[in-house]
Amino acid sequence: MDQSVNDSGWRGSQDGWLEAAYDSLLESGVDSVKILPLAKKLNLSRTSFYWFFKDREELLSGLVSRWRDKNTGGIVKQSEAYAESLTEAMLNVFDCWLDQMLFDSKFEFAVRSWALQSEEIQAEVHNADRTRMEAIATMFRRFGLPANSADVRARTTYLVQIGYISMQSKESIAVRMKRIPEYIAIYTGETPARRELDRFYARHGYKPD
Repeated sequence: MDQSVNDSGWRGSQDGWLEAAYDSLLESGVDSVKILPLAKKLNLSRTSFYWFFKDREELLSGLVSRWRDKNTGGIVKQSEAYAESLTEAMLNVFDCWLDQMLFDSKFEFAVRSWALQSEEIQAEVHNADRTRMEAIATMFRRFGLPANSADVRARTTYLVQIGYISMQSKESIAVRMKRIPEYIAIYTGETPARRELDRFYARHGYKPD
């Protein structure tokens, strides 16, 4: 029997089920992530789900892994990225807030909402918070800041952004970009160089006035 083909001839995949589950989580929350509605969305038979996952819990676990790898992984990666100065290093971290390929804010909001009804997911979120803040604190220490200052600056950097996400704060890209130099100065205690800002703006397709 061909595992990847259902009655209609459409090829299913583990990634396809995960993508459908991701979409449902973002649209309607974790209670909407159920096998039969996902099968209908994918135009697959319900039984085809079981070629790829043991049960719904395994699918949900796959979503958590995807969130962890994407969002925590993105922050850790950017915190460790090469930088010639602390301000440039902080701009690397700020890439996460502007590039969904590095950090998915909608996914973050959905998982944090899910955590309100699951102690297990709440624990995952707390673990992620600790890992992310420690990565940013390590970045500060790399540029010579003492441990306590690095910790406080890392917490400020990170928790402000989580506040943006939790409050679903909206601002135009122009407004955000104009604020970023001040955020960098506040978080690092240093003013970013013009060339650093120009590189940052360029990689995000922004042209300042």
